Amino acid sequence: MTVGTSNNPLVHPTAVIHPTARIDATVEIGPYAIIGEDTVLKPRVSVGPHAIVEFAEVGEACRIHAAAYVGTAPQDLKYRGERTKLILGDGCVVRESVTLNRGTAATGVTRIGARCLFMAYAHVAHDCIIGSEVIMANSVAVAGHCEVGDGCVIGGMVGLHQFVRVGKMAMVGAGAMVPLDIPPYSLAWGDRARLSGLNLIGMRRRGWTPDMIKDMKKAYLEVFDSSKPIKENLARLAQEERSAPVKEFVSFIQASPRGICRPSKKEDPSGDE
Repeated sequence: MTVGTSNNPLVHPTAVIHPTARIDATVEIGPYAIIGEDTVLKPRVSVGPHAIVEFAEVGEACRIHAAAYVGTAPQDLKYRGERTKLILGDGCVVRESVTLNRGTAATGVTRIGARCLFMAYAHVAHDCIIGSEVIMANSVAVAGHCEVGDGCVIGGMVGLHQFVRVGKMAMVGAGAMVPLDIPPYSLAWGDRARLSGLNLIGMRRRGWTPDMIKDMKKAYLEVFDSSKPIKENLARLAQEERSAPVKEFVSFIQASPRGICRPSKKEDPSGDE
């Protein structure tokens, strides 16, 4: 490794940079940061003091704050040093002490989309697939092989079990422990997590029409109609002409290998505010 880059004033003299790292000339690197092996830092990336980035491809305009760890080795006893990596999409913000681990031999990569925010102490484990515009609040813990869809919001201190899937635009309340899949567009909270309706605020912020929201509410009630088996409800809905979000909602549940979180009996299942 080399210390600093004398011809680049944006790189602090105390930064340690591996010879194999490819760093755009517009990248800023703070004091005592370590840029490790097989790392790519694209234009306008900033890396804060004492951060470590290795075996990672970091997209344009990402901001990696102090003492964050991006692309570091998986916390998996089966890992034997295989050449794997982490891909971080454009415009992501990685706050202090976040840990984003690279993949294992199982998939070879941990993949994160664009414009995500990882607040302080959040953790994403090996082989995860995280969508774009995801927000993970402080101390979220995402275990290995999880999938989180675009536009999800994961509240502080939430824990996702290995292989859990969280569907597009779902919102998980702070402190939830999540052992089962959470369908798209849903709200969930509690230990163990239960559904509590639909993410209506998220839908409106993203420009859903009243008719789209009405159709999704109707589908939610139909899927969780306790007078019939859920498989029967899903099969019927799958045959109907419904909106694209409803079809996604149904197909996600049908494809769930773990099973899904179910509604709490104490909540209004329609998701009305």
